[in-house]
Amino acid sequence: MGSQEVSTVDWQGKHVTVAGLGVSGIPAARALHERGAIVTVVNDGDDERARAQAAELEALGITVRLGDGATLPPSTELVVTAPGWQPDKPLFLAAAEAGVDIWGDVELAWRLRGTNGREAAPWLAVTGTNGKTTTVRMLASILEAAGLRTAAVGNIGVSLLDAVLGEQEYDVLAVELSSYQLHWAPSLRAHSAAVLNLAPDHLDWHGSMEAYAADKGRVYEGNTVACVYNAADPATEELVREADVEEGCRAIGFTLGTPGPSQLGVVDGILVDRAFVANRQKQAQELAEVTDVNPPAPHNIANALAAAALARAFGVEPAAVRDGLRAFRPDAHRIEHVADIGEVAYVDDSKATNTHATEASLAAYDSIVWIAGGLAKGATFDELVTGAAKRLRGVVLMGADRALIREALTRHAPEVPVVDLDRTDTGAMSEAVEHAARLARPGDTVLLAPACASMDMFTNYNKRGEAFADAVRAHAEKSA
Repeated sequence: MGSQEVSTVDWQGKHVTVAGLGVSGIPAARALHERGAIVTVVNDGDDERARAQAAELEALGITVRLGDGATLPPSTELVVTAPGWQPDKPLFLAAAEAGVDIWGDVELAWRLRGTNGREAAPWLAVTGTNGKTTTVRMLASILEAAGLRTAAVGNIGVSLLDAVLGEQEYDVLAVELSSYQLHWAPSLRAHSAAVLNLAPDHLDWHGSMEAYAADKGRVYEGNTVACVYNAADPATEELVREADVEEGCRAIGFTLGTPGPSQLGVVDGILVDRAFVANRQKQAQELAEVTDVNPPAPHNIANALAAAALARAFGVEPAAVRDGLRAFRPDAHRIEHVADIGEVAYVDDSKATNTHATEASLAAYDSIVWIAGGLAKGATFDELVTGAAKRLRGVVLMGADRALIREALTRHAPEVPVVDLDRTDTGAMSEAVEHAARLARPGDTVLLAPACASMDMFTNYNKRGEAFADAVRAHAEKSA
């Protein structure tokens, strides 16, 4: 299916099972019901929230089965799943055995775009282990600066279904896609797409690094204009080579160094384009200054280059790239500067929930007191600690799997002082900040970059970041 073709499915009377309530399941059930499908929603949970959601759907005439996400309802002709459901669930195994297709919410949105009487907007898609949300929001900011009607949608928390079926008409969509979503999106064909980086993550879901990479690589399938890859991460370029794209689609690299032809990169503090220029062998187009990127940490400059590449692939002028990057403001808890106290900077990167994200965060500062720990999700920390050892003034560890980081520090940075906090109550973060402040010297950065998930101590990474910011502000008051 070409990227501009719109799918036509006769939904009337079609038996569709929607797997999972929540952000994607409820809009999917509603959209299918409105088109005449006979919809059954199955859901693992049977709590108060699920019962309230079920009641709303049942009032429309949609069947909901709570506490039973394993059994395939009889007569099912299609399964539409929430992205987090693992591929080895009995429901999916039964569907595969019965020859029933399984679509994710992204696949459904792709198939339904253009069916509400509005022209289907092309998709500029972004995936990768880290940096997806920032890059998509940068891209949307650039597209807006170019005067285009756009939105940042997808895994960023904004429903793709709402975007493609709502009242608002768009010229182009900036789409964040997770590996889960791509796994269940066989016919997606983007205008252009980027894989920012690849590092081990969600391997319990995918089963192997190879399977994880293959699902990420699906974002390139059928691209029409550009496949954007990270020149510093050969695995992303390999995915481009393996992709089946439209005739004329180009491979476009981004690099923090001087770009070669068909690349975007950095020269003397300037973001430059040697891909979308008339003579890329001899010419480079200035796009923006490094100081236009907020914050100008190396990995964030890489995000900006990827966003710029996708925008340029869509025909956006250089001035809009600069203006969009200047207008962009990062989300909370992503290398967020909280305060300067006694010539020490305090930075919240609670969103750094894996080693790959934390490696990028640690690389942004010269002398660091590192606050780390939480749920390791099967990660190992030797490579991370080895790379950061020379930058570490001290380390404060907290959380369930802190011993794994402590052991890596003992092996690879034995001279670095470590404070091990054996507590998980609400006051733990305050104590962590106080210890970090004592370890820090003028010019240092106290950096919360946990390299772990937060759920052992906090509801989510946002709450962890808020606890850090609160603790820093309390410390500032005491120090005043």
